[in-house]
Amino acid sequence: MSSPFILLLLLLLTSLTSLTSAWKRDEFRTCNQTPFCKRARTRSPHSLPPLSASQISLSDGKITAVLHRSPPEPEPDSQPEPETRLLLELSVYQNGVLRLKIDEDYSDSVSKRRFQVPDVLLPDLDDRRLFLSRLASPDPGSTVAFLSDGHEAVIRHDPFQIVVRRSGGGDPVISLNSHGLFDFEQLRTKKEGEDWEERFRSHTDARPHGPQSIALDVSFHGAEFVYGIPEHASASLALGRTRGRGVEESEPYRLFNLDVFEYLHDSPFGIYGSIPFMLSHSAEASSGFFWLNAAEMQIDVLGDGWDGAAGVGEAKRIDTLWMSEAGIVDAFFMVGPGPKDVLRQYASLTGTQAMPQEFAVAYHQCRWNYRDEEDVAGVDAGFDEHDIPYDVLWLDIEHTEGKKYFTWDKMLFPNPKEMQRKLADKGRHMVTIVDPHMKRDDSNSLHREATEKGYYVKDAGGRDYDGWCWPGSSSYPDMLNPEIREWWAEKFSFENYVGSTPSLYIWNDMNEPSVFNGPEVTMPRDVIHYGGVEHRELHNAYGYYFHMATANGLLKRGDGKDRPFVLSRAFFAGSQRYGAVWTGDNSADWDHLKSSVPMVLTLGLTGMSFSGADVGGFFGNPETDLLVRWYQLGAYYPFFRAHAHHDTKRREPWLFGERNTALMREAIHVRYSLLPYYYTLFREASVSGIPIMRPLWLEFPDDKETFNNGEAFMVGESLFVQGIYEQGQKSVSVYLPGQESWYNLKSGLAYAGGTYHKLEVFEDSIPSFQKAGTIVPRKERFRRSSTQMAKDPYTLVIALNSSLAAQGELYIDDGKSYDFEHGAYIHRQFSFLNDKLSSSSIKPANLGRKQFSSDTTIERIVILGLPAGTKRAVIEPGNREADIEPGPLTLRGGASPVAHIVRKPNLRISDDWTLRIL
Repeated sequence: MSSPFILLLLLLLTSLTSLTSAWKRDEFRTCNQTPFCKRARTRSPHSLPPLSASQISLSDGKITAVLHRSPPEPEPDSQPEPETRLLLELSVYQNGVLRLKIDEDYSDSVSKRRFQVPDVLLPDLDDRRLFLSRLASPDPGSTVAFLSDGHEAVIRHDPFQIVVRRSGGGDPVISLNSHGLFDFEQLRTKKEGEDWEERFRSHTDARPHGPQSIALDVSFHGAEFVYGIPEHASASLALGRTRGRGVEESEPYRLFNLDVFEYLHDSPFGIYGSIPFMLSHSAEASSGFFWLNAAEMQIDVLGDGWDGAAGVGEAKRIDTLWMSEAGIVDAFFMVGPGPKDVLRQYASLTGTQAMPQEFAVAYHQCRWNYRDEEDVAGVDAGFDEHDIPYDVLWLDIEHTEGKKYFTWDKMLFPNPKEMQRKLADKGRHMVTIVDPHMKRDDSNSLHREATEKGYYVKDAGGRDYDGWCWPGSSSYPDMLNPEIREWWAEKFSFENYVGSTPSLYIWNDMNEPSVFNGPEVTMPRDVIHYGGVEHRELHNAYGYYFHMATANGLLKRGDGKDRPFVLSRAFFAGSQRYGAVWTGDNSADWDHLKSSVPMVLTLGLTGMSFSGADVGGFFGNPETDLLVRWYQLGAYYPFFRAHAHHDTKRREPWLFGERNTALMREAIHVRYSLLPYYYTLFREASVSGIPIMRPLWLEFPDDKETFNNGEAFMVGESLFVQGIYEQGQKSVSVYLPGQESWYNLKSGLAYAGGTYHKLEVFEDSIPSFQKAGTIVPRKERFRRSSTQMAKDPYTLVIALNSSLAAQGELYIDDGKSYDFEHGAYIHRQFSFLNDKLSSSSIKPANLGRKQFSSDTTIERIVILGLPAGTKRAVIEPGNREADIEPGPLTLRGGASPVAHIVRKPNLRISDDWTLRIL
């Protein structure tokens, strides 16, 4: 085939895939077009023959049982269905977590075992299992196991049901099979004349093992709202009802990782990632449910009347129906009782957010694509010329040689190391893209090696799977195989990735996986992975394994000393341990700006703290007002990156006129001033699993006004942010929760808590406040990058509450290595009480052999809410006096003297000291 013809074919393919990848409803399956979903969803409560539990006993400290269901009477002239026989195993873990596993009874010979997702749960989980030594039987029809934290699990025998309740027969918290909708399609031998194939559009799924779906109902008792199960684009933070009276949208929430361009801003349709974790909340209690299953999942949130009843029953209960195409039941119940307790319980299963390097928390500049080295240099110089800091510049697929990853286009990027060195001299970094599709071309050494070693996913016929993506004909490494993940990790060494340097990091895109000519733009379900696992069984985890292998590659590249930074588009439960994610290919419109907040909040609630949305919108050309508002909001995302499609106009912040440049510069400066606070919050997330960007109700769990507020959010426990989501908006109604005051970050003026405020909207900022009773560390000197700010002094902003008290924290380490795991960090607590500010260490003693020291000082202390007339302070040790002057909130704040400021107290950040107000 001639080169011009190949080029023409590729251009045609790209054109077609761009069109078909944009949202078109008929390109993707609905529940009615998905047989397992349609079957499960059409059942009414208790319509299946009852499932019963028997042979309940203790074995190795776990409860075991046999579940069985008699088949219905066969129709005349039809073969009888086999009896359902399943094995149940129930375990109890520390801190109020219950695990339920249900699988086939493999004593009957079957040709295949069902897939159990490996490598997601923390490896030490079994060490935290509680050894059950006794069971209670309060009545002949049930068995009780005792959990920690005052809860118990009740197994009701016939019909089978599990209820987690407060001990001593108290109120139920969460239950399974209360409505008799549990179904488990067992593997069996195909009968003559049966057609197991499924067809969608032009694609046929062979389904060689037949129907193997699972459905189960889970009820959250005492719940007013449920949250979680990303990823969906939603205008609502709480999950809306998908069935019941008055519900217009009849589709369930879908968890099926897909490449969906320009996704709808408010839809239950699944997009790039899947985390099958849901948590409930009310003013009284919270609970959680996690199903470790990587097959396609569909989830109904059921409203009043979904079962035909009049809605009589518990005043607060939310029923849900979970439907999965394959796998086993490996489910976890979390009892809370508080929302942060549920998040910690979930983190104890799948891990906490990996601690990033400090540069990654700063601002990132990206575009598909920066054309060449000259373009890179020009963009880099533009930030310096306009006094705008940034830390990372990104290169998309066009930087490669013919879209072969780990390569550079020699004409456009002839000196990649020198290009990276020039950025690194300013403390900046580069990120390049590496996707899972490998170009099937003999000139591609990676493809040759993968082919020779048999490292590709296989099609149903046993050949290397061949799909189409950006390079054209492509194959995909089988990342389920640990050996292949190790092989992939080696490709990031400096020897293998020629032209890479220690300041280069990685972006994994298209790893759902995206296949342009595949069913629903992804891999066929009947292709085969390591161990004979069908793709249908692990689809939602493919991107997770790819992310894992890439992060481990960067870890190996740095001899285990350098924290990786890897951004991934696809994700699964546990992805937080390997890096960051973003919300994918959004659009430059106000609806997508607004939906970004509940999307990022939901990711944080399900473990993915390090996330954000493309600032400005990936597709389309944003109005200047929209772009400015997006920068002002995006400056508070945990992951702050601007990104745009190659068909859009250039969007560097200095291209929109001097005034708009100043507004975007100011937004970026806000982020850089708050980097010490953000880095401290990342430390908290890495230890506890509590997200950086939080729904209001996470900090104010008793305040019902916050329960479905997806327009405002908290950053940590100290900062409140309200987005502006309409063009030309002049005012906004803002609800400030709690009983204490809130101080405007711009003006320093105080606003009452527990009420709504109608605020005038200004062009230079969005409404943002610091909560009374908190201390926020900041840096107010701006350099080219965060790296160059490392030794700059700090400012403490103290917002006093009604008791004239406040507290806060600051965490510091070297910003890049793992030495912090061995004690090399500073962690300070600041407390203002009884007119005295004190600094003390909260680092545990004898933590490790390594030390970290810093001569950095505090150059300014800003106190809000201090009574007028205060003029002096005394600092100990040293008995030094310092003046207190009225002034603006910060150097860049309003002109009004709303604060009291101690200038140049010359306090070392690592020392214990006190500052007493006279």
